[in-house]
Amino acid sequence: MTRSLDGLTFAPVSDQAPGQVGTRTRFAYHEEDGGIWAEYAGGDVVRGHLVGTREADRLDFRYVQLRTDGTTASGHCVSTVVELADGRLRLEETWEWESGPGSGTSVVEQVTEHAP
Repeated sequence: MTRSLDGLTFAPVSDQAPGQVGTRTRFAYHEEDGGIWAEYAGGDVVRGHLVGTREADRLDFRYVQLRTDGTTASGHCVSTVVELADGRLRLEETWEWESGPGSGTSVVEQVTEHAP
């Protein structure tokens, strides 16, 4: 599957720990010539950006964000693009903070509402 992420909006399916993305966070994705990037905000995140590459259904990117408490954080994520039965896309993510300790997995799914 090689459906473009360009112009799609994604949201987490569940909340993470405080200071991280959550169900109120929205990611506005862009894609061009193997490059991906997104802006995100919502919940505990005032503003975030991610940038990286896509090879087939694998995304590899770095992210940085400003939190509502005034702190910043950055990390690395590898995601797999999966098509859901209803035609929407899901990103199954494995991430790790680079600005501090911690790692985990998360899932974001395509939503039809507008990005922040």
